[in-house]
Amino acid sequence: MNDVIGRVFSFEKQVYQTKQALYSRLADHGQSPKALMISCADSRVVPEEIIQAQPGDLFVCRNAGNIVPPFSQANGGVSSTVEYAVMVLGVTDIIVCGHSDCGAMKALGDDVTLAKMPNVAAWLRHSSAAHHVVTQGYPELTRPEQVRAVSLENVVAQLAHLRTHPSVAAGIARGEISLHGWFVDIHAGQVLALDGESGRFVQLDHEKPLPVALPARQRLASDVIYAQAAE
Repeated sequence: MNDVIGRVFSFEKQVYQTKQALYSRLADHGQSPKALMISCADSRVVPEEIIQAQPGDLFVCRNAGNIVPPFSQANGGVSSTVEYAVMVLGVTDIIVCGHSDCGAMKALGDDVTLAKMPNVAAWLRHSSAAHHVVTQGYPELTRPEQVRAVSLENVVAQLAHLRTHPSVAAGIARGEISLHGWFVDIHAGQVLALDGESGRFVQLDHEKPLPVALPARQRLASDVIYAQAAE
């Protein structure tokens, strides 16, 4: 048996026993995670480990390239997960998390490789904006630098897609949802976060406030609500 799969035997005898009260509470009362993390399916990136989450803390959606298709696209697992997390679970924070050395981002622009994987090619079209930003806006990058830049820009692009989802847009308008863009540097063991004010990714510092891509703040474009209140 695969030794990785075989580790399941230790769950019941070791892991569950040490957290039995927690699992019992979750089983009896259900889940109420406060955050949704959309991360890459890469085996080196484990969302729960990154934020040291316990069972019940984090709602997770993983896919190749930490992609969020725009709402106008055909229904799929990511869109359904986002909608459920916001409208049923009531998450207040959504994190799109990319990482270094991402295979999906390496594949962007590699027509020879993608020709063999038509489903992957179609999926990665949702990252085309990031690829174009880098090829047209970042001069003279080495290949490793280009992959890193595309990975960072892809987080920005997917956050933009996320805002096209009605449930997310409404939550943002009400000031109930914050958006976060993270990047895990596997080589350095660091997490960078998108600062919405500067538009740049900065390293997390426990002595400073957490950088937020879009903080929770009511955003209503119309002044009708204020006019009605004044009357």
